[in-house]
Amino acid sequence: MNNIVILDTSCANLTSIKVAVEKLGYRTTVSSDLSIIMNAKKIFLPGVGTATAVMKHLYDKQLINIIKNFKKPILGICLGMQLLCNFSEECQGVKTIGVIESSVLRLKSNDLPLPHIGWNNISFQKSHPLFKNIPNYSKFYFVHSYVVPINKYTLSTTIYGNHFTSAIQKNNFFGVQFHPEKSGKLGSILLKNFLEI
Repeated sequence: MNNIVILDTSCANLTSIKVAVEKLGYRTTVSSDLSIIMNAKKIFLPGVGTATAVMKHLYDKQLINIIKNFKKPILGICLGMQLLCNFSEECQGVKTIGVIESSVLRLKSNDLPLPHIGWNNISFQKSHPLFKNIPNYSKFYFVHSYVVPINKYTLSTTIYGNHFTSAIQKNNFFGVQFHPEKSGKLGSILLKNFLEI
């Protein structure tokens, strides 16, 4: 399949996502060009860094409404998932894209160190094509200090001091709090599942 677009959010993990997807046999384009994005079959919305910086980049490139009105599958990764919500507590508060009705909160880790870095289990809350051929309680790689609380769109949860949403879906919008591109074989399976949805 062609027309797989990784949104150029000026983040550090663009290349690792591109390599992970192309290992599955798909060609990808990293772009913030409106015409390329509007013709995409699938979009990845990566995020590393601060919500403020990435939202400013998306505003500057006039991508907010393009993302909100996109009708084909889009996968937010890590901060990219959080940006799909309404608002983030990060940096004294920042308005985000607003597809999923939830705020993003600082992780209450109960004295565990922040950021939450490393391998952790995900617990399925419902069966879903995103999890095809992935056993429940599989481990994925996380790096984050903010979380999406559990809500009606939650597909899986993870515990680090408290429970939080580790995968989410509303209509054609998907999100994972972990990094599938850094999660070995199971991460590759999840990326493949998304590309086949």
